[in-house]
Amino acid sequence: MLATKLYYTAKPFIPRWMQIVLRRNISSRKRRLYNHNWPIDHEARTYEEGWSGWPDAKQFALVLTHDVETAIGHERCYDLMRLEEDMGFRSSFYFVPERYAVSPDLRQCLATSGFEVGLHGLYHDGKLFQSKATFLKRAQKINSYLEKWKGVGFRAPAMHHNLDWIHELNINYDASTFDTDPFQPYPNGTRTIFPFKVMGNSASKGYVELPYTLPQDFVLFSLLKETDIGIWKLKLDWIVKKGGMALVITHPDYMNFGNSKRRIDEYPIKYYIEFLNYIKLKYDGMYWHVLPREIAHFWSEEMA
Repeated sequence: MLATKLYYTAKPFIPRWMQIVLRRNISSRKRRLYNHNWPIDHEARTYEEGWSGWPDAKQFALVLTHDVETAIGHERCYDLMRLEEDMGFRSSFYFVPERYAVSPDLRQCLATSGFEVGLHGLYHDGKLFQSKATFLKRAQKINSYLEKWKGVGFRAPAMHHNLDWIHELNINYDASTFDTDPFQPYPNGTRTIFPFKVMGNSASKGYVELPYTLPQDFVLFSLLKETDIGIWKLKLDWIVKKGGMALVITHPDYMNFGNSKRRIDEYPIKYYIEFLNYIKLKYDGMYWHVLPREIAHFWSEEMA
């Protein structure tokens, strides 16, 4: 869309506080307009034909992911990793390799601690899918980082995507879509709370698509200014009832761990802690908690 392209062209020149104010106004209007299918799209596909269920007879799958958008988020990854470790969770971190320096020590620490590392675009400038030529040129670099980092997963910044072009990436899964999210620049949801296979052709093997099914933290707390995790709980409870995949994106960039004054786009880390505690206490023993690469492998084999 033209408006979106113009926004990304002007974005470097717009102060961050002004970006947030503008997006809050737009999001407030969208929330009223799309309250019939957000945060829950009742018309979304909630079952899979020929599917025998999650391993170990678990009621639902739980996948935690983090997009690390800035150097500030990069600095907070250790704190977030330790928090999840202490609570008995593991997650995947997606880095933007040519926007800030990605520490090899951090990547190694995550890998050896049982976490996953993936790619979150290349520059995070909103131009990855600007043209096929641009994408192909950047895909070469993205594939180089994937090989170097031993990564198998990708997520495009701002959830821009072209599932056909993504075949050019050497990945097992992509995570650049969502079931329903009218607050994204391109709000074309997949309308499913399950993974799905994107079939390849003679030149590509295909991959598994992992849509996120819980609202992003940035939308809830930075744009809509929610002051509790009520929407997270509402959507999670619905996904559990349907037996789907609960996949969430959070950002260490916007998590305030209490050691600095909160910026306009930050929220207290206690919200994320409350969310993890809610899962542990209410659904103990009911969820299959895995990394994205593991659920992608399972789906690829299960739905072969």
